[in-house]
Amino acid sequence: MEWSIQDIARTAGTTSRTLRHYGQVGLLEPTRVGSNGYRYYDERALVRLQRILLLRELGLGLPAIAEVLAGQQDPAAALRTHLELLERERERLGRQIESVRTTLRKTEGGEQLMAEEVFDGFDNAQYKDEVVERWGKDAYEKGDRWWRSLSDAEKKAFQQEQVDIARDFADAMRAGEPADGEVAQAITRRQHDWLAKTVEVSKCYFIGLGEMYVSDERFTATYDQHGKGNAEYIRDAMKVYGERNLTD
Repeated sequence: MEWSIQDIARTAGTTSRTLRHYGQVGLLEPTRVGSNGYRYYDERALVRLQRILLLRELGLGLPAIAEVLAGQQDPAAALRTHLELLERERERLGRQIESVRTTLRKTEGGEQLMAEEVFDGFDNAQYKDEVVERWGKDAYEKGDRWWRSLSDAEKKAFQQEQVDIARDFADAMRAGEPADGEVAQAITRRQHDWLAKTVEVSKCYFIGLGEMYVSDERFTATYDQHGKGNAEYIRDAMKVYGERNLTD
């Protein structure tokens, strides 16, 4: 049985353009090309496309996917590997869901937040490619070495420090303290010192990171769980601190 490129694109939730690109880079060649120029795919191609999409969901780039596919010639064995990875991801997402539920319950109830509850299910290593792209390989490797050198207790203490800083920002915001005021800037100094434990904090880095707290919904959700608008408040405070105290 064969399917046209349009059928496959619609069923897989992708586009014909994407499928053609996969063909151009050697990831997914059509089974045949009709006299009308249409591309057709058989069952073997469908299984290969499923593997490609699964690997994309796991965060791999196209070159890395090509290497994986080249090294796994047995589709059934490859799918078993993918299934195992997806089950691990499901377990991790389940922990994240429970983490957010716990944070929401404690935030609404005025209870003390604990770092191990807030960050359960979050794996810093999954952001390796993003960190390397934004700040370079050296920055990632330095931070990763530092993180791995910590004991479990030290990791929890480090995470708890960030939770406390984020909560104090939210408290200052609710109290009407201006982002450029003494109270907010004292908290921002703690934020700077916390970051400086892992990276060299320049003016550009510090202000840019503050901007990302607002532009990246993952950061926004993390900081706004302490109070709506907290991410923007922190961004503004970090911009003031960077302009006043840091250089490039």
